[in-house]
Amino acid sequence: MNLQLIKPDLLSLYLLQVQALQAKFDALKEAETSTDAFSFYTSVASVYSSKIEGEDIELDSYIKHKAMGIAFQPDYTKKTDDLYEAYLFAQQHDLTPTHIAQAHQLLAKNIVSPHHQGALRTQNMYVTTDDGRIEYVAASPFEVKQEMAKWYADVAVLLNQALSAEEVFYYAAYIHLVFVKIHPWTDGNGRCARLIEKWFIAQKMGAKAWLLQSEKNYYLHHGLYYQNLRKLGMEYEQLDYAQALPFLLMLPKTFEL
Repeated sequence: MNLQLIKPDLLSLYLLQVQALQAKFDALKEAETSTDAFSFYTSVASVYSSKIEGEDIELDSYIKHKAMGIAFQPDYTKKTDDLYEAYLFAQQHDLTPTHIAQAHQLLAKNIVSPHHQGALRTQNMYVTTDDGRIEYVAASPFEVKQEMAKWYADVAVLLNQALSAEEVFYYAAYIHLVFVKIHPWTDGNGRCARLIEKWFIAQKMGAKAWLLQSEKNYYLHHGLYYQNLRKLGMEYEQLDYAQALPFLLMLPKTFEL
């Protein structure tokens, strides 16, 4: 495969630790509470991906809101509602650059101003800690367009390649990781990356991918999630993807929930 950013270098080590994913995937079942108008697992995805980003939203309240029509203050549900709509959009569309931008427009509706929704950033981007220290320096704004072109090209190659279930999960997590490290949007990068990860699995393995509780898994281990992201380094130009295996191995742990 002619891949530029999303590399197979760690795949052999990954395969030594990850097995029988197809059988585990096939065993996924829709929740009994889901209906044509309400998806329990889309709610789980939207709530826990939002919680990773610090949103004060609880699954029980959100299910009452979506499934039973119970009204909460708009500020409590609006960002999670936007993300829910982005998941529904992804479930109905192919994983393409245009559709990824449209998904970001949906999920970032109440996060960034309209001219930043679905548009590559044109300013420097730093990820900071709660006490204001710089934790990570993302790709330069002068590099974002070319790096995303490489990323999109790699995703297209992988979408057209026959892959085992284990390879699908490896590359899905790697796609997530590289996207977060490029950090192409002004905000909403984490939410978008976690959506794209699952979107890729759905494209390769089918609609049962939307039943995976990967976002919940990342939230329950969000300290480790960020620790594994930090292992690669502090600056985009100096990232060491040889350190990516701990992050890549988190996704299959979803089956242990």
